[in-house]
Amino acid sequence: MHGAGNDFIVLNGIEQDLSDITRDQWKSMAHRQFGIGADQILLVEKATRPDADFRYRIFNADGGEVEQCGNGSRCFVRFVLDQGLSSKNPLRVEVAHAVLTLNAKIDGQVEVNMGAPIFEPALIPFNPEGLASLQEFHEMLYALALNAPAQHDDWVGVLSMGNPHAVQVVADVDSAPVLEEGPAIESHPAFPNRVNAGYMQVINRNEIKLRVFERGAGETLACGTGACAAVVSGIRRALLDSPVTVHTRGGDLHIAWDGVIDDVAQPVMMTGPATTVFEGELEI
Repeated sequence: MHGAGNDFIVLNGIEQDLSDITRDQWKSMAHRQFGIGADQILLVEKATRPDADFRYRIFNADGGEVEQCGNGSRCFVRFVLDQGLSSKNPLRVEVAHAVLTLNAKIDGQVEVNMGAPIFEPALIPFNPEGLASLQEFHEMLYALALNAPAQHDDWVGVLSMGNPHAVQVVADVDSAPVLEEGPAIESHPAFPNRVNAGYMQVINRNEIKLRVFERGAGETLACGTGACAAVVSGIRRALLDSPVTVHTRGGDLHIAWDGVIDDVAQPVMMTGPATTVFEGELEI
């Protein structure tokens, strides 16, 4: 399946036991030459908590398990409904640290309540000690100082959408050094669990272009949590107004966020496509 070009292997872990699959086996499945090929692998399982209908786990192309995947959540709900695993809509789905509400629409789009963004450094997790910083409206920006002194546009806003993101504004996303800088940002020592590196070009107050270098996967054609993080950061920097259309290389996502009300961050709503490409069987 894919969500705006961000592609996934989606596995039914309810009707078969996949608990013994190793990291190397996940990595082999995701390999584009020797396996099926995917940015991430999604494993559908029974819920472990009473307020959820299902649980899903996410494995990156490097075989490592991660907390959250926005495009994957849309594919998840489409898979569950199309496979007849549930007829409920909307669905409540358990991920690593939260329960998401997913609503499949009749036009083929899926709306996801992605939960509230997290700004507390320790919870992202992010250690800003020793980094230069400045405040732009409501957003604190940091200079990661990779190989050269950061220019103003190289400063990043840092937040979590269930997974960590570092978002910077660039003049032209097509010429941004995503592949050159992305690996260094991903593994920067300020992020103990690594980080997704987002490059955002503001077109107008309701429209951006976005590229994301995802931890454990490299640059993908779209990143749902990255789109949410970019819009939140842009709104906090007073560059954007909700709702925002996010143009990725794989398609468009639509993000809405009401900001922080009475000191409480509001949930981010994401709408986008979820498409099945093919079904098959794999022997392990």
